[in-house]
Amino acid sequence: MKKISYISFFTATSIYLFAQTNTLQDSIKRGKVVYNKVCLSCHMADGSGVPKMNPPLTVAEYMNDKKKMISIVLKGMNDRIPIDDEYYSNAMAPHADLSNQQIADVLTYVRNSFGNKAGAVSVAEVAAVRTPAKPAAKSVSNNTINKKQ
Repeated sequence: MKKISYISFFTATSIYLFAQTNTLQDSIKRGKVVYNKVCLSCHMADGSGVPKMNPPLTVAEYMNDKKKMISIVLKGMNDRIPIDDEYYSNAMAPHADLSNQQIADVLTYVRNSFGNKAGAVSVAEVAAVRTPAKPAAKSVSNNTINKKQ
């Protein structure tokens, strides 16, 4: 009986791990297509960027901040940023026209290419940055009601 349990456990674990790998690999594959269409002209085929203009996508400390990377893709960037004693100052256009899936895929591709080894970016993470939760409505107090009268 234990033998059957072990076999079932290993089979289920193998299927789960295959599904996870397949999902990551699929996202990377789709992300490469988006990268080649949208990002390659500024960040180059090898992710090295253009000196003093477009930053390289090979710096792990920047790639690890998912929320920041998602925000940059969605909103663009006009900041002058230092990386390894060099400043990059070319403005990046916003790409809010890309779907949440496309942004998740392209960032997953970048985070797993050019020497980077980071996890996937999910559609849910992109959606959370694109449409942040609305703050709770302020409650109405008696003072507010009295002022309106």
